[in-house]
Amino acid sequence: MQKTLQPKIILVAIVAAYALPALAENKAEVFETQAVEVVGTTPLPSIGTPISQVPSNVQTGSYRDFGQQQSLNLSEYLDNNLGSVNTANSVANPYQADVSFRGFTASPLLGTPQGLSVYMDGVRVNEAFGDVVNWDLIPANAIANINLIPGSNPLFGLNTLGGALAIHTKSGSDFPGVKATAYGGSWGRRAFEFEAGGADKDKHLDYFVAGNIFKENGWRDHSQSDVKQIFGKVGWQDDKSDLDLSIALADTFLEGTQAVPLSTYNKPEKAYTYPDSIGNELAMITLKGSHFITEDNLIASNVYYRKNRTKGFNSNAETVAPGDSSNISTLTDQDGFGAALQLSLLGDVAGHKNQFTVGTSADFGRTDFTSDSFEATVVGHETVTDDPQTSNGMVRLKTRNDYYGIYATDTFSVTDQLHLTFSGRYNVAKIKLSGFSVDDLGATGDLNGDHTYTRFNPAIGLNYNPSTTLGFYGGYNEGMRAATPVELSCADENRPCALPNAFAADPHLNKVVAKTYEGGVRGKLAEKVNWNVGLYNTQNTDDIQFIASNSTGFGFFKNVGETRRRGLEMGLNGKFDRLSLAVNYGLVDASYQSNFTVGSPANSTTDGSGQIQVTKGDRIPGIARQTLRLRVAYDFTPAWNIGTNLVLASGQYARGDENNEDINGRVPGYAVMHLDTHYSLNENWKLFAKVNNVFDNKYATFGVLGENIFNAQTPEQFRSPAAPRAAWVGVTYEFGRNKTASAEVDND
Repeated sequence: MQKTLQPKIILVAIVAAYALPALAENKAEVFETQAVEVVGTTPLPSIGTPISQVPSNVQTGSYRDFGQQQSLNLSEYLDNNLGSVNTANSVANPYQADVSFRGFTASPLLGTPQGLSVYMDGVRVNEAFGDVVNWDLIPANAIANINLIPGSNPLFGLNTLGGALAIHTKSGSDFPGVKATAYGGSWGRRAFEFEAGGADKDKHLDYFVAGNIFKENGWRDHSQSDVKQIFGKVGWQDDKSDLDLSIALADTFLEGTQAVPLSTYNKPEKAYTYPDSIGNELAMITLKGSHFITEDNLIASNVYYRKNRTKGFNSNAETVAPGDSSNISTLTDQDGFGAALQLSLLGDVAGHKNQFTVGTSADFGRTDFTSDSFEATVVGHETVTDDPQTSNGMVRLKTRNDYYGIYATDTFSVTDQLHLTFSGRYNVAKIKLSGFSVDDLGATGDLNGDHTYTRFNPAIGLNYNPSTTLGFYGGYNEGMRAATPVELSCADENRPCALPNAFAADPHLNKVVAKTYEGGVRGKLAEKVNWNVGLYNTQNTDDIQFIASNSTGFGFFKNVGETRRRGLEMGLNGKFDRLSLAVNYGLVDASYQSNFTVGSPANSTTDGSGQIQVTKGDRIPGIARQTLRLRVAYDFTPAWNIGTNLVLASGQYARGDENNEDINGRVPGYAVMHLDTHYSLNENWKLFAKVNNVFDNKYATFGVLGENIFNAQTPEQFRSPAAPRAAWVGVTYEFGRNKTASAEVDND
């Protein structure tokens, strides 16, 4: 892959920031610190809100958890630890998992309906073209902490149907010193990670930089990964002002391979067909700052620019006949830029504590998408292009996303125990498409179109904390998402398209509106032992579904009416002397609440035209009804720690089985255990080891119905097998670190 990102950009950014006037400790820096004390309830990080005053079951994670578990990336950490989360890895690459929370998805795969918004230091990182989330572009060792805010919280803007994930990066003042890690093991995995931070207290400056180099052959054929990431931040602050300039660069190349038909499931490492790959080249720069105008008035703002260039190659094997398949190459150039401004008034109102915040944001996306399809023949399991000079289909598409929002939230303390929260956001989304497509018959399609979506989304919440060890919460909120350019470009049932490669037309799709009720109770059993129990119900109106056509691999997007996700969450976490424990249980009942017809030729109950009838109450495929996450760690000595993650998920219906009646039934549930251990040789050197899937369980995280071209086009259930047992060992060297930042074993 051509290298277009230059490391010298980072040096320029660091030098520029150090040239700024000197600004010291500031409570608006709370999200860059080591402790997770408050929750960011607005897109722009500021001083945050105590969890006891947030009317929802917020979950948090910190850098210490990432380091102790040696989490490869954010999606792996979420899957191993947080409640109501499960992942599906349909392409067998560790960086391309679909992350589902409460039945809503954040996925790197173009065309997947997205229901979660993801923010990094106040900037929304869902990509402009399809709202996808690229986990390979988020460096795990740059993360200070995360907040997973559930529900249709309107403050986080578009796409927040089931929740928002807020990522906050480290600062040099709280993470000083140098840390370098090298490890390797199964599947040819070899990796090097580093981070360095420091501060000049006299000049009130700090800096932080983190980088990763990761390579792996992959456990399945044709599933290699090559990931390079670097993140740098310089900060300047005093007791009133805080300013941070950060830059993120990434260059990644990921290969994936499809699900395996059950008839050949005894050889899960073999690729069904290949090649399939995607490469990202990212450059992103963010400037954010805050200033206390007075002791009780805080203004915050950010501006950013984000450029992501994505190259894709997809094999579409239709049959084994010569020239009956295709290879499709794509290039997606995405430019995103925007700004936000937020004012917080922290003073009392009528003698009661009150925190009022009002803000506005503008986010713009400009995408240039090109796709070329070439006739191909399946040779073995590889689709080989017949004539690379002759295209039998193309797309030339330019899109503009203009997103505007104005929001406000107020938390009013009636008493020290009772807190009321009122919030709202008005969204405007304008999407313009221009371009054309040419199909394999030479017919030209018009992709021009203008679409506008507007809505005011309200929220109300209540917290009652009769004591410091018990609290009740409840709330109602609404959120929305606009149809993405990808969906709008493939919405004509008379001209179905092949995702993510060929688009056909742009009929209008309605916005999706989510309405969530949530309530629960939480408390403390002891000083360091917390628990929670909660219920929620989210109803989606005009939900968007990809409707398969009679042609394998083709379909279109359509509003299918109402869907519902409701469930139960229970959690317990704490530290008992040397033992650390975290348990999260989630029940997710996700179902269709409207009747509609969908194409599914491989479904055993299909009618003569390849259609199935979905009825109210049918379960939504790809969502595990029950999940359990258990994390246990024990400090045998101050230097030696052993931890384990136990991940359980119940069965799920395969895609294509939306009517829940296919003869193959559900993809079975699973239980898998991972182990990790760390040993400190001294203050500087540490050894660690990690074993995934300790008992080498055979299970799948994803299923889809399809026709096996190597078995006379027989309809089958395909499954994506999970990785077998694997082990890695490594060493870490660090110096100049704070004890709290460097110690992997927390003996508090």
